[in-house]
Amino acid sequence: MYDKYMIAASFPLDRLTSPAELSVSLPDGSIRCTACGHRCLVRPGRRGICQVRFHDGTFLRAPWGYVSGLQADPVEKKPFSHLLPGSIALTFGMLGCDFHCGYCQNWFTSQTLRDPASEESVQLVRQVSPEQIVDAGRRSRAQVIASSYNEPLITSEWAVAVFRLAVQAGMKCVFVSNGNATPEALEYLRPYLTGMKIDLKSMQDKNYRQLGGVLKNVLDTIKRVKEMGLWLEVVTLVVPGFNDSNDELFEAARFLASVSPDIPWHVTAFHPDYRMTDPDSTPARTLLRAAEIGREAGLRYVYAGNLPGRVDEYENTFCPNCNQVVVKRTGYFVGEVNLTPGGNCPRCGGAIAGVWR
Repeated sequence: MYDKYMIAASFPLDRLTSPAELSVSLPDGSIRCTACGHRCLVRPGRRGICQVRFHDGTFLRAPWGYVSGLQADPVEKKPFSHLLPGSIALTFGMLGCDFHCGYCQNWFTSQTLRDPASEESVQLVRQVSPEQIVDAGRRSRAQVIASSYNEPLITSEWAVAVFRLAVQAGMKCVFVSNGNATPEALEYLRPYLTGMKIDLKSMQDKNYRQLGGVLKNVLDTIKRVKEMGLWLEVVTLVVPGFNDSNDELFEAARFLASVSPDIPWHVTAFHPDYRMTDPDSTPARTLLRAAEIGREAGLRYVYAGNLPGRVDEYENTFCPNCNQVVVKRTGYFVGEVNLTPGGNCPRCGGAIAGVWR
């Protein structure tokens, strides 16, 4: 692993940065970063835990002016099941993360400066402007702009620069995040965000510590995002032997239901990746068990993801009042949207929670 205190000027992408707005300068010359829940105290010449935010001697610098990934995807791939189903989301990402999950599927870009094996991710970087990203969204007929691939909280300033123009162009803006947020970051993003997808990786703090985070930060973010009126969907990657016990799944589902029974909960399948090549992939029966637990806990919208055709009805959206299928899916493909223009069930008239237009 790289030394987390390495001198800032040693990374080629440090020139693609801008003074960080999510920061507080302190009398002793250090700067407190407020982009994520770590709240790093960064001294001159040093980096925060994420490695991509650093103190240049005057300012805290944040990534700016590039993407390492830019792709048009179905919004269901983020995943959002209740936000403009069937629409295209232009997704952009940068480099870096504030966690170090051993099973990360985007580790090559997320672990830049944290793992020497990811150092070639710099070759993926393309310099762009916010205008170019939004223009790409128009060309791809995207209704949604998403910040994802790496952890977007640590690149919030760049996301806001893009989102500001995207909102003016009539697009919805979303974050795909680990949820290790601060109230300052959420308020900073709030004017531009329509929705947020948050990972709830475990209900055990010891598991979160293993991944580089703190459970309370994520639970607080989930509650705060809902209170702010943003659309929220939550994903739990079900990892055998890590978080797949009935007790832990019940605890996660009960917590979400206590915040709001209308939060869609996606339980998705682990597959071996990065440093976690054991255990085996999550079987479909485990996802079905997790989904049933979610419904039993009182959640109205539960989805079993990334095993298309193997999870029974848990790819579809049902009216919680009359059980009518209102959105029919196979994987990321939406076959039918059967809702009124206002987002109601056409059979019983019940409201279906979400962003439908």
